[in-house]
Amino acid sequence: SELQPYMQKLANGKLRAVLKPQAIDPLRKLKLSVGEALAKVDERGAAREVGGALGLLEIWDRPLSYLSGGELQKVAIAAAVLRDAQVYLFDEPSSYLDVRERLRVAGLIRSLVRPGVYVIVVEHDLAVLDYVSDIVSIFYGEPGAYGVVGLVKGARAAINAYIEGYIREENVRFRDYRIEFHEHPPPVQWPSESVIMRWSSLEKTLGDFQLRVGEGALHKGEVLGIVGPNGIGKTTFVRMIVGELEPDSGWVERPGTLTLSYKPQFLGEVKLEGSVREYFKESGVNFESSVLQSELFRPLRIAPLLDSQLAELSGGELQRVLVAAALGREASIYLLDEPMAYLDVEQRYAVARVVKRLTAERGAATLVVEHDVVAVDFLSTTLMVFTGIPGKRGEGSSPVDMRKGMNAFLREVDLTFRRDPQTKRPRINKPGSWLDRYQKEVLKEYYYAVLEEKEER
Repeated sequence: SELQPYMQKLANGKLRAVLKPQAIDPLRKLKLSVGEALAKVDERGAAREVGGALGLLEIWDRPLSYLSGGELQKVAIAAAVLRDAQVYLFDEPSSYLDVRERLRVAGLIRSLVRPGVYVIVVEHDLAVLDYVSDIVSIFYGEPGAYGVVGLVKGARAAINAYIEGYIREENVRFRDYRIEFHEHPPPVQWPSESVIMRWSSLEKTLGDFQLRVGEGALHKGEVLGIVGPNGIGKTTFVRMIVGELEPDSGWVERPGTLTLSYKPQFLGEVKLEGSVREYFKESGVNFESSVLQSELFRPLRIAPLLDSQLAELSGGELQRVLVAAALGREASIYLLDEPMAYLDVEQRYAVARVVKRLTAERGAATLVVEHDVVAVDFLSTTLMVFTGIPGKRGEGSSPVDMRKGMNAFLREVDLTFRRDPQTKRPRINKPGSWLDRYQKEVLKEYYYAVLEEKEER
């Protein structure tokens, strides 16, 4: 097989491998600025060039300990790219990054491809994986028990097989359902009696940052997706909705009977003391409930974690626990801030299915702030789009239907998606490609075009 000569070269020291690790928080412990850290690993004399490509020059002199998750992720990626190697491995390079940054990183990773160089990417955002990859191998099995490496396939064919849960060439069904996407999600008409919460136009100033949000309402059974770049005010809006921040202008109407359940953006906001079982008890979640067992805990695979200490959980395990705790409480409104971070593809769609089902069954409303466009498309019924200049000003739209919202969002970030004709999943068009230009100039459609597939690579 192709693997044998690769392993021989690696064993004989003829291949040098560089890894961008999944966990990037240890970088904060380095007492270095961004520029100093990259200069230490720069073996190609391209530190400022790569830093410019990732938008790091503006924070060149900032200490690593002061960086946001997205900024730290870009530093870790730049550090790997600047090494001179024959094998580059990027483990979850999209975490913490917004859509525009994910595509910028994908382009930089693809620039490493040349004869004699291997580039390997582990990624859970299917749109980004599709965009960055030439070939894909599906890994399947039982977490913690066994894993199987599937045969290599073209990127589109492999991801479609993953969506279907079935690898035809190997006659293997590794999931008993297919992930369903809606080609043209219909606009939802909400009856007036379904309103749970309303807000007027809102304004809020925090330091030098100014936020304006259009008026809107939440309805029973609604999953409201919230999209936009980092640093644009999405979390600030959520904090105003839950009452953590008061708007400088405008009002939020919360009926006295309204109850909220909130999953914070950063896992570090949770006090990591005690076991998972104790955390559920303190959070008012009844783990013994047979309904919650079947509808929430089993799909999220919580049972094996019950007696684990919170401080010992991985990022993905802790994320699942926090999502389960938020959804395990009875509430009128659920607010989930970046619930897909750290989760693998299976877990992301398990969370999405649970959110959709529980929101509908309970007659509640759920707000989801998320950067994974495919996941947002899968779980949301309506959308709010945030635009502006990160760190300076942000503007949030009123809630709109999915088609209108996704077109507005992608027009703002200058990207187009097409629908795969087989699975209806969103696929990113290569910027400047014929499909990209055709959708922008002729169809005026940034998101829901279903076109016959011709592989662009």
